[in-house]
Amino acid sequence: MRISIPGHGILDLKYLVMDYNGTLAVDGLLIRGVKEVLADLADHLELHVLTADTFGKAKSGLEGVDCQLSILSEKDQQTGKLQYVQALGAENTVSIGNGRNDQMMLKSSALGIAVILEEGASTQTVRSADVVCTSILSALALLSNPLRLIATLRS
Repeated sequence: MRISIPGHGILDLKYLVMDYNGTLAVDGLLIRGVKEVLADLADHLELHVLTADTFGKAKSGLEGVDCQLSILSEKDQQTGKLQYVQALGAENTVSIGNGRNDQMMLKSSALGIAVILEEGASTQTVRSADVVCTSILSALALLSNPLRLIATLRS
C-alpha cells in the first residue's frame, strides 16, 4: 500500500500491527464490524496483533482473520512491541494502539494511529501518534480510504 501525502512524504506500508484489547476489542470482545474490515485489509497489508491477552479471548475473537497473533508476556510489553515492529521494518509499518505500552510502537512506525475507546488512551501514546481516532473502524477506514488519511496529514 503506497500513499503519497503532500508535505509529509510517501508511505510504503506492508504491515499493520495492532494492539488487541482497548484497540480491536473491548473487555476482550472483538468490536462488531472489525473482523470484516480486517479481512478486506488483509488483501493489502500483512496483519499482526500483539497482546497480553488479559481476558484470554484474543485467539477466539480473531478466529477466521488472516493475521499473526502474538501473545506477549506481561514483562516490558512496550519494548516487546517496539522490537516486534522494528523486526518487521518500522519504515513499512502502520501501528494502531491505545495503551501506554503502545507508545514506542506508534512512534517508531511509519504511521502511528492512536484510538480512544471505552478504556481511554494513554496521553503518552496519543502524543506519539500521527493520527488519533475515536473508533477502531474509523482508524481502519483511513487505510481502506487513503484520501481520508491524506486529508488529515497533508500540509
